[in-house]
Amino acid sequence: MAQSAAPAPAASTAIPAVAPISLKEIAPWALFVGVLMLLLLYFVGAEQGATSLVSGENVHEWVHDGRHLLGFPCH
Repeated sequence: MAQSAAPAPAASTAIPAVAPISLKEIAPWALFVGVLMLLLLYFVGAEQGATSLVSGENVHEWVHDGRHLLGFPCH
């Protein structure tokens, strides 16, 4: 009982087209991410200094290692 080694039918290898994303759809998200990054940069780089928004040392302790990693002086 020998079975024939017939090749299997080839699957379709068509790549689906990706719809382009317009600038109007990306702009609000880009603005949101940009503001979020600036806020993060402020808290890592300038919080607990002359322009402190939060009193105490809590923010400083949370971002202390990030300050050193990014080269900001903190002590």
